[in-house]
Amino acid sequence: MRWTRLLAVAGVAFACSLPAPVIGQGSIPSPTIRDRDPGVDGNQGFTLPYEFRRQAVFYRTHEAPGTIIVNTHDRFLYLVQGDNRAIRYGVGVGRDGFQWGGVHRITRKQEWPDWTPPPEMIQRQPYLPRFMAGGPGNPMGARALYIGNTVYRVHGTNAPETIGHSVSSGCFRLVNSEIEDLYERVPVGTKIVVQHR
Repeated sequence: MRWTRLLAVAGVAFACSLPAPVIGQGSIPSPTIRDRDPGVDGNQGFTLPYEFRRQAVFYRTHEAPGTIIVNTHDRFLYLVQGDNRAIRYGVGVGRDGFQWGGVHRITRKQEWPDWTPPPEMIQRQPYLPRFMAGGPGNPMGARALYIGNTVYRVHGTNAPETIGHSVSSGCFRLVNSEIEDLYERVPVGTKIVVQHR
């Protein structure tokens, strides 16, 4: 149920590897679930709840087939297939204050990306590692799709339990098996529409 997913739990969010919007000191919004520490892989043995598993759905849009649409309110990513169909993936999204919207293109793709927390994130969370090589415990997960010239990405995660929550600094995370699937389906240049109300 929606209300159970929205219970705020104290914790620290480890999301994108790039800067998020600047927020005044002392006013950083809490995520809706505690994030997993970098270096710890939670994907082994995890079962994604059914509603967030990849599935073909009825989806009305005027966007062309191949377009990615991220609905930050409902926490789903849609890959438009045409004929009122889409492939739907569950995602984790930015917590309050770190959400955004717009239209961009996928400008780069990367397998097992490295993670370098930016200065803004280090300032908020000084205990973070300054660099982490790509791998199963990396918060960027198995794949990353870079969004335009923004600081955001669609990427995997080492914390699959955060799918369906608002936890990141603005990036969109999928479980590793789902981002691997999406990564194979979309080329560089793919249009991505981020809907935020």
